[in-house]
Amino acid sequence: MPVQMELSRIIISEINDQQVIYLKEVDGDRQFPIMIGIFEATSIHRRVKDFASPRPLTHDLICNIIEQMGGELDSIVICDLNQGTYFANLRIKRDGELIEIDARPSDAIAIAVTNQPNLPIYVEEHVLDESAN
Repeated sequence: MPVQMELSRIIISEINDQQVIYLKEVDGDRQFPIMIGIFEATSIHRRVKDFASPRPLTHDLICNIIEQMGGELDSIVICDLNQGTYFANLRIKRDGELIEIDARPSDAIAIAVTNQPNLPIYVEEHVLDESAN
């Protein structure tokens, strides 16, 4: 059963290629980092800090496309960890069906914080166990 998490920290470094976001368990103490790119980190940071953009950015566009095509963003799930790489699914409700679309966790989290209201973020239990090792 997936565990609900929340974005707890964003670390942006101008001298490194890899940025770090931390997810923390909503009803617990577990947390873990995910290394992401500068563009995704910047997008997440802008949304968390409520910086407005005069035109839709990429993650806005994705949310708008899903809505205009009759879908409703439901949640994201970080579903796997394989050789140090995290995998996520973007969950969309459409016509009574739940559709899961493969996504990079950084993009999925950026979409989660772009959507209004923000989407729930879940992590599979086995991913939490593996990330602790």
